[in-house]
Amino acid sequence: MGHRPDAAPPEPVTAEAAEARAEPGLYRWERRTEWPMVTLSVLFLALYAWNVLQPDMPDSLNRAISTGMWVTWVAFAIDYVVKFALARERGRFFVRHLFDLAVLVLPLLRQLRVLRVVMVLLMLNRKSQGQVRGRVVLYVSGAVALLGFSAALAVLEVERRAPDSTIKTFGDAVWWTMTTITTVGYGDYSPVTDRGKFIAAGLMIAGIAMLGVVTGSIASWFVDRFGGIERQLEQTSSDSRRLDDDSEALRAEIGVLREEIASLRQELTASKAETRGHD
Repeated sequence: MGHRPDAAPPEPVTAEAAEARAEPGLYRWERRTEWPMVTLSVLFLALYAWNVLQPDMPDSLNRAISTGMWVTWVAFAIDYVVKFALARERGRFFVRHLFDLAVLVLPLLRQLRVLRVVMVLLMLNRKSQGQVRGRVVLYVSGAVALLGFSAALAVLEVERRAPDSTIKTFGDAVWWTMTTITTVGYGDYSPVTDRGKFIAAGLMIAGIAMLGVVTGSIASWFVDRFGGIERQLEQTSSDSRRLDDDSEALRAEIGVLREEIASLRQELTASKAETRGHD
């Protein structure tokens, strides 16, 4: 059978649709659990912030908050195990979820676990990449704010009791976070513990990456914006050249018609003269 010229072209396959075809079980599980995982991540962040910002709380409340954070860790562990079991390409899944695995196998580094809420937000951002570019910038901006807040809490917890530390209050930690994530680095506040330096290194890398995403989105907007104007100018120039060519062709046709009319007039004059001669 021949190709139908009026057949609609095939629709492009999105990254999400391709993932659904490659990993149907994993895709269904993630679709069902993404918002519960977001809720648990936010709950963990709230409990962790409460624990850090109120260090002198009663022991009973401290134990309740610690229990809540461990419950969320167990939920994250179950989620990882189920997704690993559902994955068809487990090697690929393992490589792509190294951060989640590090959070699970290093449960004592609870400062690392607060970044799960940022990772979940970035996961939701990947699902919106085919949508408006401004939404991508919104997600990344939210991720930067969450990353900064989480890093401030984490560095405050590990630094405020260190003998030589300059980060003693949440305000100090927030200022340090802002100067670090923007790579300004005034040096008036800096971590002295090994965990604090580890957090600082991660914050610098994440800050550069996220700022790069925002800068790339803005640059892409400018390219599309001015590229569209340039394409319109090129189209206008092409249309103008086409009109010039058409005008030249029309002038040539008019010249030919004028010559034909002149020739007909000459023939008509000669015919009239010949008729008078016969009379």
